[in-house]
Amino acid sequence: MPYLTWKSFEWPHDSFLLFEAIKDKENVFFLDSSLHKGSLGRYSFLGFEPFYIFKAEGQKDSLNQLRELLKRYQLVNTKFPFLGGAVGYLAYNFGLRSGRTVCGRYIEEKAKDDLGLPNVFWGFYDTIIALDHWKGKLTVFSTGFPEKGSSLAKKRSEQRLKEVILQLPRVNIKKTPVQPQTKHRFKLTSNFTKEKYLKAVTKAKDYIRKGDIYQVNLSQRFSAETVLNSFDLYQKLRQASPSDFSAYLDCGDFQIISSSPERFLNFDGKKVSTRPMKGTRPRGINPRADARHKRDLLKSPKDKAELLMIVDLLRNDLGRVCKYGSIKVNSLRALEAYSTVYQTTASIEGVLHPDQDRIGLLKACFPGGSITGCPKIRSMQIIDELEPTQRSIYTGCLGYLGFNNTMDLNILIRTILKKNDTIYFQAGGGIVADSEAESEYEETIIKAQGMLRAIGNESLA
Repeated sequence: MPYLTWKSFEWPHDSFLLFEAIKDKENVFFLDSSLHKGSLGRYSFLGFEPFYIFKAEGQKDSLNQLRELLKRYQLVNTKFPFLGGAVGYLAYNFGLRSGRTVCGRYIEEKAKDDLGLPNVFWGFYDTIIALDHWKGKLTVFSTGFPEKGSSLAKKRSEQRLKEVILQLPRVNIKKTPVQPQTKHRFKLTSNFTKEKYLKAVTKAKDYIRKGDIYQVNLSQRFSAETVLNSFDLYQKLRQASPSDFSAYLDCGDFQIISSSPERFLNFDGKKVSTRPMKGTRPRGINPRADARHKRDLLKSPKDKAELLMIVDLLRNDLGRVCKYGSIKVNSLRALEAYSTVYQTTASIEGVLHPDQDRIGLLKACFPGGSITGCPKIRSMQIIDELEPTQRSIYTGCLGYLGFNNTMDLNILIRTILKKNDTIYFQAGGGIVADSEAESEYEETIIKAQGMLRAIGNESLA
């Protein structure tokens, strides 16, 4: 039985100060709208010490188990998006190992699993810190879960509220001090040589010519040993490449450090939305070059066709669980500017059918179409054939499933995985019939620039 308590404070400071205060806590998370702009950047959430952790390799019933767990801990839906709940991730390979990809098709895994991470990881957090960047307000919410009796829930809720409030920084800082970008030279390696990546692109184009697929996302993974800790890496990445769906998640023996700009799925208890991204160009070194890159992206027939293809795929995914006639495309192709790149984004929404729930929505849509290809099943088979190692968390999703029947998940791109003293990150691009292998290889390098700056390297050399 829940017993919801909360306390609010004025907070005109950067949310990073809060993260810094709790960074060493067990299983800390930071869902960080680090751009703090527009409707997508309104809220950030933090928490630590979950009362339960659900981990799985990705068996068929993993999402059903997650659904049943969430049924034990329910709050009446409110206007606030997140009051506590499950925070975690689904790895991309969950879509393979679960045997439950789109249309229930099973995909046999071929790529090597050299990281050995759980495909499903969700911590259940009864008490969280929420920041409303529009209002400059911080609120600590405490639910009393997992206690069942009302008196025990009340006691736990009030106790946990006090414990978390005691962790808040007692300082009056006008702004977060910006740390200098110290260079750290690492020896970066890839799971592809350039020659093998070019051959993989050529093979993907062969499949397109044969009619297997229209488009497929192909990526390469970079890795390096590092002496930097996960907190420092996140701070550097956040400074170099702030995004609406940035995140940090401590999973015990590994950490996820993300500056994702892409929303996978949002659910407010009724309405569903998704924001696929396709098409990337680097920011220019001067205003003239910047404008040229922007024009090039907007005029590119290849990038436009790619995004339209993915919009159609996602409309189909949503159509399996949404009310008939409710799906609409709010924005077909909008340009978005980030610190290192330009990208084009679409916005699609629908109303979930009353017979469905958010887990059914996840089943219908995971993994996201923007990072697989079209058609999805065959594209995933080809990805597993052409990429030498499993993607693991890359192009999976991370976010929250609220006790109040809400959900917000990013797509794990522009993301670093830190395990022991090694970091891993991937970058990819969409392959279509007229793709040029050399250009596709260069696109993966462009997309990796934010990561490279964050870890102290300016190039792959």
